[in-house]
Amino acid sequence: VQLQASGGGSVQAGESLTLSCAASGFNVGDYSIGWFRQAPGNEREGVAVISDSERSTYYADSVKDRFTISRDKARNTVYLQMDNLRPEDTGVYYCATDLGHSSSYALCHSRPNEWGQGTLVTVSS
Repeated sequence: VQLQASGGGSVQAGESLTLSCAASGFNVGDYSIGWFRQAPGNEREGVAVISDSERSTYYADSVKDRFTISRDKARNTVYLQMDNLRPEDTGVYYCATDLGHSSSYALCHSRPNEWGQGTLVTVSS
């Protein structure tokens, strides 16, 4: 199982970025999968999760209405569209899955067992 995150960078507040997570060793459509982040000095937190059934997505309150998680089964890739970025969105972003069928809420508040290497997002004011 591998998760390869990319798309991070340095942007100004108010700008957008799209992160990609290319998966191998499993099908992203078969399991709940999400994005997590870790800001300097903070613990890792769940940001957005899409459930295996795609019946539900869950977003942390801090990113609701600004971030959108999606999945392309043909490319076996998960995306995080981040709009109206804020300095507090700065951190290393990881995609992760528990290779299970957790609800989107449950996965977002847990610590999955499969992680990618992370991609750095820096937002300046």
